[in-house]
Amino acid sequence: MDPTGAGWIAGADEVGRGALAGPVYAAAVIFAPGRKLRGLDDSKKLTADAREALVPRIRERAVAWAIASANLEEIERLNILHASLLAMQRAVEALAIVPALLRVDGIHVPRVACGCEAIVGGDAKVPAIMAASVLAKVARDAEMRRLDLDHPGYGFAEHKGYATPQHLEALQRLGPCAIHRRSFEPVCQMNLVLA
Repeated sequence: MDPTGAGWIAGADEVGRGALAGPVYAAAVIFAPGRKLRGLDDSKKLTADAREALVPRIRERAVAWAIASANLEEIERLNILHASLLAMQRAVEALAIVPALLRVDGIHVPRVACGCEAIVGGDAKVPAIMAASVLAKVARDAEMRRLDLDHPGYGFAEHKGYATPQHLEALQRLGPCAIHRRSFEPVCQMNLVLA
């Protein structure tokens, strides 16, 4: 394979799109053709411990990998879809190798300097997308645990910003905090009540 990127295929995925709080993360991974990694799967199907255990193995086996994010201001300004695509674009641009092709989970592709292929259910079919999903999920979970220390009482370390009963109860009790996505339901409804 040409180390300049000719022939290399990357996989990318995002995490945190459906959360009510916090940034959206993405990762991009390039594996050598035919490279298998035992235990790799869609990050949503793996336990937190299994994901954590996979991270050093992914980093070791990958030809290249990168993690990036889009922050709360970008989510609110661009909308969550475009912020997710921006995070993926940043992850691909941060790879040490420019791939010839990028495969992503879903139906939308980021703006990158290579060909793109959207694969519905790609995070359960393509090893590089699965690996990207794991890297992004572990990185975002770590960030949400850090943000939990800055914003106690919401339970971000447990639910990672998603709309669990615990999170909704905390929102009702405390109102939105600085990392809540103000344009998202039910956060925007809380803003109206508190205004």
